[in-house]
Amino acid sequence: MAMASTVMGSCVALIRPPALLLHHPAASSSSFSSLWNKLSTSSFHGEKSLVEEAFELGSRNRSMTRRCGRAMEVMAVAEVSTEYRKKVAVVRIGTRGSPLALAQAYETCAKLKAKFPELEEEGAIEIVVIKTTGDKILDKPLADIGGKGLFTKEIDDALLEGAIDIAVHSMKDVPTVLPKGMTLIACLPREDVRDAFICPTAASLSELPAGSVVGTASLRRQSQILHLYPSLKVVNFRGNVQTRLRKLSEGAVNATLLALAGLKRLQMEEHATSILSTDEMLPAVAQGAIGLVCRVDDYKMEDFLLAINHEDTRLAVVIERSFLGALDGSCRTPIAGLAVRDTDQKCIFRGLVASRDGTEVLETSRKTWYNEVDMFNAGADAGKELLSKAGPGFFDR
Repeated sequence: MAMASTVMGSCVALIRPPALLLHHPAASSSSFSSLWNKLSTSSFHGEKSLVEEAFELGSRNRSMTRRCGRAMEVMAVAEVSTEYRKKVAVVRIGTRGSPLALAQAYETCAKLKAKFPELEEEGAIEIVVIKTTGDKILDKPLADIGGKGLFTKEIDDALLEGAIDIAVHSMKDVPTVLPKGMTLIACLPREDVRDAFICPTAASLSELPAGSVVGTASLRRQSQILHLYPSLKVVNFRGNVQTRLRKLSEGAVNATLLALAGLKRLQMEEHATSILSTDEMLPAVAQGAIGLVCRVDDYKMEDFLLAINHEDTRLAVVIERSFLGALDGSCRTPIAGLAVRDTDQKCIFRGLVASRDGTEVLETSRKTWYNEVDMFNAGADAGKELLSKAGPGFFDR
């Protein structure tokens, strides 16, 4: 028998067909009044129209007394309430819609399910795809359309408005200052931080002939490429991983660079021609790290996220973002930074700033204890050092 249905938010609440309601035992039970009172004072917040509709459907049966009509109404509310609780996701994860962003969201989902059996139930976790400004504007360099926040703002807005419970971000896209009301609770284990060189005709950047065109949307990559190989030409090259690989195969550019972390998460690392060492190409701040954000007062989500946090990664992100924050860095500035845990269990940090044309590169390093306070302070100090050395107008060159 078909079931009547209505949409409540993003969830479908189901109501028993009238015939089943009319013959339900509660319709003639002497205890229906107490059941009604119990439901009336419950935390159920369904639409009143659902109950009214169910009552109207049932009252077409003229043999039903007014008392049984009330009982039918009780059962309709009970049924809707039960199904509503079943259908509403316990955790709503907000993410961009690119294949890589979705892979990161599903990785988060898998780790939550592994830690919390209740989240393994069907519908307990919902992936909510949100299109960001950076996804909509693809014909301009990132530096020309606003820098940091291009791939996060709309997702963060949805979080603050309560449309989602957790935001999953590539940490290299996240502004150093989060919007008020949000907190970065956790990071997943970091992937390979290196950049991949992809080219159908050469094995490495050094083998590209003079005048070869390298496509990248990253000013960091642009400046480091031009610093090492000034005879090459670098052009803006945007799109998701699949789009850029397609453009490369069509001959739009001679070569490109992509984060190896993204290729690995998409199981596409076979496309990498070679891997650049961090000495040749220092990665972006927080490259390869996935950040998990929730509202500051959402302690349930905090508990979920803390259970899957990878502390070494989170602390590495702290020092790298502290460095970036001191430089007031964004997609408009060529900045790189990398923190690793040394064999003596201390943090080794390297940072870099460069002019856009690659003619000037300034570098620094720090070694400190692997804890949040020392690492934050070391990152900020390194950033202030390079900011002082760079001087006015450095990033405009």
